[in-house]
Amino acid sequence: MEQEGAIQENATKVMVALDVDSREKALALADQLQGSGCWLKVGMELYNATGASIIKELKEKGFSVFLDLKLHDIPNTVERAVRVLAGYGADMLTIHCSGGYDMMARAVQATHEVKEQRNAAKRMKIIGITVLTSLDEARLHEELGVSRTLQNQVVALAELGQRAGIDGVVASAQESQILREHLGPDFLVITPGIRPRGSETHDQARTLTPKEALGAGSSYLVVGRPITQAANPRQALEHLWD
Repeated sequence: MEQEGAIQENATKVMVALDVDSREKALALADQLQGSGCWLKVGMELYNATGASIIKELKEKGFSVFLDLKLHDIPNTVERAVRVLAGYGADMLTIHCSGGYDMMARAVQATHEVKEQRNAAKRMKIIGITVLTSLDEARLHEELGVSRTLQNQVVALAELGQRAGIDGVVASAQESQILREHLGPDFLVITPGIRPRGSETHDQARTLTPKEALGAGSSYLVVGRPITQAANPRQALEHLWD
């Protein structure tokens, strides 16, 4: 009984990435994971395949939903998009920190206003994208022309986001510890690129195991293929820390 409780507590820190191209595939995975306590991440592929209705369907199954659309546009456009998306019931939404202070601040303000307008119990949290985990130091300098070190770029973008009022950032677990030092214990750090020990890294350049990531200060872990492509996704979730 104690072990089951520990498994479920760990699962509440996991966001399973539903990177699939149809409602049927997404709901089949959701059915296998229902009651586990994990979050579900809806990214661009699934959202574009199904539209916003998938959010309501996953919420009705009892899941918290992380809407990972990585909005990046002029402040007015992002603010208006956030107002629409905040009405669908997702618990978190991603935007790019590189969109700048005003874009982020207006997105956050929109979530507060929608919460008040709808008399909702809570507002949708805004999470900033710092440096994509598919990028390494060389690509950051050579392809994007960023002179800062990768770690310094992540911290600078996260600090800008915190000043703008966002609730947390997406960043590699390799930056979790330094983000904690700069941003404090309450700022959320959501970590993709999580791979159980011995699994393939695929297209992720900066990865850690689940235990390493939590130990470094990550708040939530985003896990996709190691769970969704497993023969038994529920079992893979439960054994993530083995």
